[in-house]
Amino acid sequence: MVLELKNVSKFYGKTAALNKVSLTFEKGKIYGLLGPNGSGKSTSLKLMTGLVFPDEGAVKLNGTLVTRKTSEKVAYLTELDMFYDVFTVQETIDYVASQFADFNKEKALQLLQELKLDPTKKVRSLSKGNRGRLKLVTTLSRNAEAILLDEPFSGLDPMVRDSIVQSLLKYLDFDHQVLIIATHEINEIESLLDEAVAIQYGKVIGQEKVESLREERGLSVLQWFKQLSSKYGEGEI
Repeated sequence: MVLELKNVSKFYGKTAALNKVSLTFEKGKIYGLLGPNGSGKSTSLKLMTGLVFPDEGAVKLNGTLVTRKTSEKVAYLTELDMFYDVFTVQETIDYVASQFADFNKEKALQLLQELKLDPTKKVRSLSKGNRGRLKLVTTLSRNAEAILLDEPFSGLDPMVRDSIVQSLLKYLDFDHQVLIIATHEINEIESLLDEAVAIQYGKVIGQEKVESLREERGLSVLQWFKQLSSKYGEGEI
């Protein structure tokens, strides 16, 4: 499975959210799409899911142009909270399962237990941390070819973040899936990453294998990003 952005540009009015971006994401790897807020990370994910379309270039999944039907093969965790407050946790799981043929209820039950979510609780009674956990459950329970996470740690406390990181490693099928995490919180995901992509002002300013950064250059992903950011100007993380 391969997700590709080929010379993609996306404009909102006269502002370029992405400017001639080319990237390839292969199954069996975890990628970090890293950059400050407003750098183009979220737009990149939305393009991969078919929620928005490029003004220039092409976005492809397995060689086929991405459309709105691509959501059947791509699981997307948005930064927004899209749950129905009147549902219980279990009703939320059941609803999402009814929307996607690849939803695995057995995996969802395991994740609920792992992340200590009570299926009888109403969504409206959940803390922000538990709502974040539930978002992760509904995303990881899909047997989708690509898992896209947009700022999965936003506003969550360190213990919740640690449990999410462990779940990502435990419940991903690396033989069939690719994971792409868009975030500005680099330290949280550095230990997970196979490759890091730095994006700033809608442009890719660097892409490296994390192992090479550590072993050949003696750099953490955050140090690497800061060097690039300094070179290209501004963009503090």
